Amino acid sequence: MPKLITEKNYNIILKNAKRCKERGIILPTIKQQINPETIPNNIKNQLSNIGLWDINPLNLFRITWKNDIKTGLFGKPNFFELPSSLTGVPARIIGMVGKYFPIGAHKVGAAYGCLVPRLVSGTFDPETQKAVWPSTGNYCRGGAFDCALLACPAVAILPEEMSQECFEWLRQIGAEVYATPGCESNVKEIYDLCAELRKDPRYVILNQFEEFGNPFWHYHVTGNAIKEVWDIVKDEHSNFSGFVSATGSAGTIAAGDYLKKHFPLMKTIAAEALECPTLLFNGFGGHRIEGIGDKHIPWVHNVRNTDAVAAIRDEDCLRLFRLFNEPSGQEFLIKEGIPEDIVQKLPLLGISSIANLLASIKLCKYFELGKDDIIFTVFTDSAELYQSRLIEQRNLKGEYSERQAALDWEGTIMSQQIDYFLELRYWDKKRIHNLKYYTWIEQQGKTYQEILQQWDPAYWQETFEDNLEQLDNAIEEFNALL
Repeated sequence: MPKLITEKNYNIILKNAKRCKERGIILPTIKQQINPETIPNNIKNQLSNIGLWDINPLNLFRITWKNDIKTGLFGKPNFFELPSSLTGVPARIIGMVGKYFPIGAHKVGAAYGCLVPRLVSGTFDPETQKAVWPSTGNYCRGGAFDCALLACPAVAILPEEMSQECFEWLRQIGAEVYATPGCESNVKEIYDLCAELRKDPRYVILNQFEEFGNPFWHYHVTGNAIKEVWDIVKDEHSNFSGFVSATGSAGTIAAGDYLKKHFPLMKTIAAEALECPTLLFNGFGGHRIEGIGDKHIPWVHNVRNTDAVAAIRDEDCLRLFRLFNEPSGQEFLIKEGIPEDIVQKLPLLGISSIANLLASIKLCKYFELGKDDIIFTVFTDSAELYQSRLIEQRNLKGEYSERQAALDWEGTIMSQQIDYFLELRYWDKKRIHNLKYYTWIEQQGKTYQEILQQWDPAYWQETFEDNLEQLDNAIEEFNALL
């Protein structure tokens, strides 16, 4: 079964430890990111004076859902509940808030989960190699940020049609940037460039779509955070009914694997763009929901644990993006009876977060969920990262009006139905799983034997459960060399 650490090069480990010591870098364990209250007090005392986005190695300890932005320390996981007056469904929908991670997105955690095993095992040498971050969204941001904190050279690869903010930020932080042809869906073009770079030993490819450190981090850190929120919000009548995540690199959705251990009757729902319905229809196409890479099934997706697929129109996401962020849209929602404090929080939802919200509404309507049912989803990042998209929509469609707000609310949220929603039977899941063959066996050099092994639940159980102690022990041993 996959191991996060398969070999150790002790000469490189010593070099990496020396590099970290010179720069005052200490690596947090995964357990510390799950429970940051266990972080040593001498580190906590310094964090209160460090900004969340500062290029300071202590911000590695802020790669957690529990950042308290008021104190600079830690508290409960960041989340908020959307009321039925907004969603139009009686079930409770609760979103985990990614904005309060460093870089303003939770992908910084997945990047850490991929990079740290290489550092502590000596299979990546920052003195002679560059870390390559293939991405359709915030993963390359997270990777570049982690590299900046750890004083490692970073290379970001992302589609040329991504938002301009992303390119500007990456260059400002010092990453080497490659823009590949196309939009969110053009993942193969990214892989083709990775194949070229891989020929040069100076490049180490940290491909989120195949690196098990990505779902491993979410299984433990995101899964535990959601379970903790459940304990906060539940009452004696509550049902843990579902978890919704856009597939993207299939990292975040792995939190569903953790949650199913504790709530075996819950449903894990994969959201994707209707314009590129890969899981739904074996389909293809281009779309505008940033952060969701399509036209293939990620190697790290445990498809057998996915219970349904919801396809969301990208136009619905962009219309809601304006509704939630334009002053006229917010004023309309308040007039409609949405609590003002909730309306003020809606900019916490970026474009893919809105897709998760709409998929959650579809889930509630499909299974006819009621007031005792609780659905969890992830608001991966916020509107702050996509202001250029807001300007584009304004230039394309004109100034936003109360009339347009009413049309957008009714036409997207209130009219959301159970169309393009597929409850997966056993053979539906196997059909989706089999799509991995064409990308990973034929094109990317994975083995036929392993794709068969991935259908066995034990493969994923061992991957997620059996690596935690080994990785954390390796991190602690590495820190002891400092």
